[in-house]
Amino acid sequence: MIKSMTGYGRREAGWPGGSVAVEIRSVNHRHCEILIRLPKGLSALEEGLKRIIQTRCQRGRIEATVSLFGRVDGEKHVSLDRALAKQYYVGLQELKASLRLSGQVDVALLAGFREILAVTEAPLDDRLLGQKISRLTSGALTDLDRMRKREGRTLAQDIRQRLRLVGRITHAIAARAPDSVREHFERMQARVAQLSGTGSLDPNRLAQELALYADRCDITEELTRLESHVAQFDAALAGREPVGRTLDFLLQEMGREVNTIGSKANDADIAGHVVRLKSEMEKVREQVQNIE
Repeated sequence: MIKSMTGYGRREAGWPGGSVAVEIRSVNHRHCEILIRLPKGLSALEEGLKRIIQTRCQRGRIEATVSLFGRVDGEKHVSLDRALAKQYYVGLQELKASLRLSGQVDVALLAGFREILAVTEAPLDDRLLGQKISRLTSGALTDLDRMRKREGRTLAQDIRQRLRLVGRITHAIAARAPDSVREHFERMQARVAQLSGTGSLDPNRLAQELALYADRCDITEELTRLESHVAQFDAALAGREPVGRTLDFLLQEMGREVNTIGSKANDADIAGHVVRLKSEMEKVREQVQNIE
């Protein structure tokens, strides 16, 4: 079952004094890029959460945000730099005297200097809180995975419909190809006869050269490979492992075969089919960019 790279999951649980929530979003990306946003004091959990996510997501840009609500935070402490406060006091007294200023150098004035009083927060190193966040992350990933699978089923359905159309167009090209080669051979034969006029030409040599030229217009091998790639593509869609890169590679190979068919066939009907093939394959490519 294929999965989309786009999804969302969220889990929240209570905690003494408040609650904890984990929110995970994922969007398209060529590789697996994980971004963790944590409250202050919980940075030690980052690597563990990344490992949990990596076990469930192979590709995509995944953003996980941990939020604390209520009073779920570290203990705060007020620190006082007495030596610095004394220097401020002495300096302000000297400034007052030298400039003959009025007013008092008191606590209210000194409290305005941020360097003297500082509020610090103790790290949130509660082991039980870390375990709860890990469980919430796993739950949010389950929700994310469910959404990715649901969208993946929709993508697979659309891609299979387009593959069936690609198959019908390919069969139409295959049906037209023999007549195209024969008609091309006859046109070349008539053209050579017109140019040669009454001059003597070796008919065997002429037939050989025309046959070689017509063989260059033969697209049988390209059609066979294109049908094989379509069959592999359809089989990959039914797999259970992430196949986004495989599908992208097969699309590139299919594109090469279609381009070769268009350049070799030299036929108006086949050229029209090639345009339709390219249009459908481009739509498939847009969908494949969303597959993990």
